[in-house]
This record gives sequence, C-alpha cells and structure tokens, in this order.
Amino acid sequence: MAVPWEKYFRKTLQEKLPKKIPEQNADHFPPVLRLLEKRQELADADRGLRAQKEVFQATMAALKQRREQLEKKEQELKGSFVRFDKFLQDAEARRSCALRRAAEARHRAGRQEAEALRLRAQLEELQRERARLQRQLERLEPCARLLRQVLEQLPQEVPELVARFDALADTQAALRLTERERLRELEEARARLQRLRDTRQDELLRQGQRRAQLLDRLEAARERTLHWESKWVQIQNTAAQKTLLLGRTRMAALNLFQLVCQHQRQPPALDIEDTEGQLEQVKRFILDLSAVLASLPQAQPAAPAS
Repeated sequence: MAVPWEKYFRKTLQEKLPKKIPEQNADHFPPVLRLLEKRQELADADRGLRAQKEVFQATMAALKQRREQLEKKEQELKGSFVRFDKFLQDAEARRSCALRRAAEARHRAGRQEAEALRLRAQLEELQRERARLQRQLERLEPCARLLRQVLEQLPQEVPELVARFDALADTQAALRLTERERLRELEEARARLQRLRDTRQDELLRQGQRRAQLLDRLEAARERTLHWESKWVQIQNTAAQKTLLLGRTRMAALNLFQLVCQHQRQPPALDIEDTEGQLEQVKRFILDLSAVLASLPQAQPAAPAS
C-alpha cells in the first residue's frame, strides 16, 4: 500500500531529528532549555537539508555528465556504424567487380577454347574432305582420260552435255558448302546456348552469396538494435529513480516551508515549484529563530525541591 508523500517525509524527518524528552519530565526543565532543544533540532534539520541538497545536486550533475557521455558515445557509435556500412558497401562493390571480371575472363577463355576446338574440328574435316577428293580424283583420272578421248571422236553436241554435267557438279558442290555452313551455324548456336547457361548459373551463385551476406548484416543490425534498446530502457529506469528522488526532496522542502508559514501565520507567498526559494525561506526562519534564542538571557536552572 503506497504511503502519502507528506506522511513519508514527515516520518523520515522525525527519524532524523533527535528524540524529544518524555512529556512527564518536561515540567522539570525551564523554557530556555526547551528553546535550546528546539534550536538544536532546527540546526540538525538544517544540516540534514543542506546535506540532502548537496547530495541531490551532486547526483544530478553526475547524471547530466553521464547522459552527455552516453549521447557522445551514441553519436560515435552512429558514426562508426555509418563508416562500417560504407566500408562493407565498398568491399562488396570491389568483390562484385572482381567476381564479374573473373567470370568474364572465364567466359572469354571458354569462348576462345570453344572457337579453337571448332576451328580445329573444321580443319580436320577439311583435311579429310581434301583427302577424300584427292582419292576420288585419282580414282576418276582414268575415266577422265577416257572421256577426253571419246569427246575427241564424238560430234559437237557432246560438249553441251559435258557443260551441263559440270553445271550440275558445281550446284552439288554449292549445296554441300551451304550444308557445311548451316552445320557450323548450328554449332555456334549450341555454343552460345551453353555460354548463356553458364552465365545464368554464375549469376544465381552470386545472388545467393549476396543474399547470405545481407541476411548476416540484418541479423547483426537486429542484435545491435536490441542491445541499444536495453541500454535505453536502463537509462529511462535510472532517470525515473532520480526523478522520484527529486520529487521526494521537493516534497520535503515544501512540507518544511508550509510548517514555517503556519508557524509565522502567513500564507505561502512562493510558487509550489520554487524549491530553492522555499529552502531559502526555511533557512531564514531558522536563522531568525537562532538569533532570537541567542538574544535571550541565560537562565539558571531551578533548584530541586527538598
């Protein structure tokens, strides 16, 4: 169950003040001693208030300095995060550029190797075709001599047939050349398709690596966020405790100020929030009361009754 602030501070002040003399023995002391007792109580209360004020001011100064240090560290950490992110981006850009250049070099080497293989195969095919034609020429050489001899003995229409045969042979050779060109184009298309497949695989691999790196950075950012959120909650809790202590101190000062006003039978002339003015008013009251007590003559204690 929560205790009201006024009762709490009144109880605390009563615990710190020296205990009073029992009521049954109060009649045996003169008024001067009671005034001295009140003066001692007020002096103790004044010292306690000054000590609490100094402790409160020191605590607030330390809290302010700690808050400034935390803000400075937060700015430094933000700058470090920005520089680190920039460094990661630059490193990622350099790595991507290097991977891209390496992939392009591999692709160029693959294309050059494929081109060399194609040219080598084409050269071998041409060499085989040349050998075949050479063998066919050697095999048909006797027939050609025989035809030339027959042509010399045939009428004039035979050369037209020979020209027709030569035209058909040239057409057949042209068709064979066209077929070889089509086959070469087909091989080139297959090579381009294979290169496109290799490029797609490399791109998928790069994207997978990039995704893994981004996930790692996201997890690290989440951990940093949780860490600073816990720090912020801790700072808020500390500030709440200091605010509660400040409220208790101000409540104690207000209670003392109200007691002084009641004793002087004057309405409170200061604002409730003016804690320093209230403490100054209490201090002046204590000093005035001390001066009054000091101006009183010292009375001799009464002789005990026989």
